[in-house]
Amino acid sequence: MPIIKSAKKKLRQDKKRSKRNFLSIKAYKETLRTIKKGGKDIKGLISRFYSQIDKAAKNNVIHKNKARRLKSEVSKLINKNKK
Repeated sequence: MPIIKSAKKKLRQDKKRSKRNFLSIKAYKETLRTIKKGGKDIKGLISRFYSQIDKAAKNNVIHKNKARRLKSEVSKLINKNKK
């Protein structure tokens, strides 16, 4: 355990941030899985997925290029299923 006051604060901050990052990543992965399976409300899922990805990239949970790549992957998947 940390002894110094600033080290204790850093530990608290790290726990809070890692929890937030985990929840953000978990949310968009679940939505991606649902989209790939082919849910009923695809348009609603896509918009929710895009917003989750944008939020994760904005908060530096994932890199912005990864966010673009994920969005591109989903749009290709949707366009392939339309044909």
